Amino acid sequence: QVQLVESGGGLVQAGGSLRLSCAASGRTFSSYNMGWFRQAPGKEREFAAATSWSGRSTYADSVKGRVTISRDNAKNTVYLQMNNLKAEDTAVYYCAASPGYTGGDYRGYTYWGQGTQVTVSS
Repeated sequence: QVQLVESGGGLVQAGGSLRLSCAASGRTFSSYNMGWFRQAPGKEREFAAATSWSGRSTYADSVKGRVTISRDNAKNTVYLQMNNLKAEDTAVYYCAASPGYTGGDYRGYTYWGQGTQVTVSS
């Protein structure tokens, strides 16, 4: 069982930056693949970024070049650094964990956090 708690969301102006954090419980965090997803009002949950247990990262085209995912296994935490934010980045951002899946399909992830709101004003 893994519990995930996101933090770091907030209101930021377009062009600004935010760093989201996701703290995980459990002693096996380093063996999990971690992902960040987002969901805007009236839209489906969409993939943003993922990092495998070995540190290999993948990104959605919509955020590539502006977002960096990283993990600190000593702190059981995964981060999402977001730069040059745009109004269309406004969404609830969710952290997710998977013991085996590393892709961008939210159905492949087993554990989810409660989400953190990111609002970008234009």
